[in-house]
Amino acid sequence: MLKFCSLYSGSTGNSLFVQNNNTKILIDAGVSGKKIIDALDSINVCPNEIDAILITHEHSDHIQSVGTFSKKFNVPVYANSKTWSKISKEAQKIGEENIFTFTTSEDFTIGDLVIHPFKTPHDAIESCGFNIFDGKIKISIATDLGHVTPEIQNCLRGSKFALLESNYEPEVLRICSYPSLLKSRIAGPNGHLSNNMAGETISSLIESGLATVMLGHLSKESNFPEMAYETVLSELEMRKFKRGTIDLSVASRFEPSKLIEIG
Repeated sequence: MLKFCSLYSGSTGNSLFVQNNNTKILIDAGVSGKKIIDALDSINVCPNEIDAILITHEHSDHIQSVGTFSKKFNVPVYANSKTWSKISKEAQKIGEENIFTFTTSEDFTIGDLVIHPFKTPHDAIESCGFNIFDGKIKISIATDLGHVTPEIQNCLRGSKFALLESNYEPEVLRICSYPSLLKSRIAGPNGHLSNNMAGETISSLIESGLATVMLGHLSKESNFPEMAYETVLSELEMRKFKRGTIDLSVASRFEPSKLIEIG
């Protein structure tokens, strides 16, 4: 059985927690170390029990405290080589013995979890999402993607749970206070996923076994949790899926989610 908790998720900072019976990992450390420690404490996990931190990409809302947390608790950190080249300031805090490099699209293991990193189209040097396997159980993490490629679609297929980006609502993005260049970046093919696209993606995965979805990485300025939730449900209903077909929730930028069991 796998357990998942979104410690924090949003445009202001991201950190996710995954565990099975023997292994505990974080995905990203994009908020302060204190906030991560407090969030772990709220789900009765000690920071020194963390076996590894996986990094999706180099943007600050994903790596803010990775070096500090790794140094304090002697935690190995995994990223691809291009990402390591962009996070030298944080990497300098990490002991050489705790720096690990994976190759995107190639499986690796942490404890008894199998990790498959896959490429995501984002304006980072080599951003990625993750499939995480505990035996036959598969969950997926996919945020910071401007669109869903056939490779991503294939990687998400067969997941029982997914944390999927639902970053912005197009009309809210259009009228929000962001400068026009940032709006174009967010809505572009290497930016972020809209609520509608999240709903469309989820609907295409239900028949492959997707049962539980948490919407994540919501924009602070161009989205609202209730809007993301209702837009995704509307997309599902348009495709003839009834409400209740999947267990849908929205990750908070302010506090940890409940600890979800996937078995």
